[in-house]
Amino acid sequence: MGPAPRTLELFYDVLSPYSWLGFEILCRYKNIWNVHLQLRPSFIAGIMKDSGNRPPALVPRKGKYMEADVRRLGQHIQVPINTPKDFFSVILEKGSLSAMRFLTALNLEHPEMLEKASRELWMRVWSRDEDITEPQSILAAAEKAGMSTEQARRILEKASTTQVKNQLKETTDAACKYGAFGLPVTVAHVDGQTHMLFGCDRMELLAYLLGEKEAKRALPRKTLGACEVSL
Repeated sequence: MGPAPRTLELFYDVLSPYSWLGFEILCRYKNIWNVHLQLRPSFIAGIMKDSGNRPPALVPRKGKYMEADVRRLGQHIQVPINTPKDFFSVILEKGSLSAMRFLTALNLEHPEMLEKASRELWMRVWSRDEDITEPQSILAAAEKAGMSTEQARRILEKASTTQVKNQLKETTDAACKYGAFGLPVTVAHVDGQTHMLFGCDRMELLAYLLGEKEAKRALPRKTLGACEVSL
């Protein structure tokens, strides 16, 4: 028998392209590294407000760099990222509250569907420049992830309950308590110690903390299995 799996918590928001990149990398690595990956849907706007941080898009040079950086990383990791045409409206006005409440409700009821549904929401907003705020948009993503129409509608109804709203707030607060000032945040629990890593580009350091020799190159698309992204 091999060593017991270590636990990684991934705090993410589908409004964040870097969260998508980190999500796909960890989905590919979780079996290679023998880690238990806990997906933790969070609300990035709440984290930014709590930490006093500002979205990169509000700093012109950061925004310009981010667009090029996300495109390069997407090509390298083989994730089909495209920046929405009306970037400021999508990111700063529409936001992701409805989508993240839906994923929170889904995690409570059908956690086995969370990975696929999260990916489909990212595909909508960050690949096909589609809406993720309207109920029909969320339902379309859920059904594409493999949920029945009835099941998706039931989860969408649950997303507006006090229980789900409180759960999303608790998860967001947990990220803040770990020290989050943006997303994605990976929290590694190894040998009784807790390590918080920000961003999608800390895989070499994560490998070191896990006692792995190195972070292997991102796996080719044909080996992604359940984590394969459909173009």
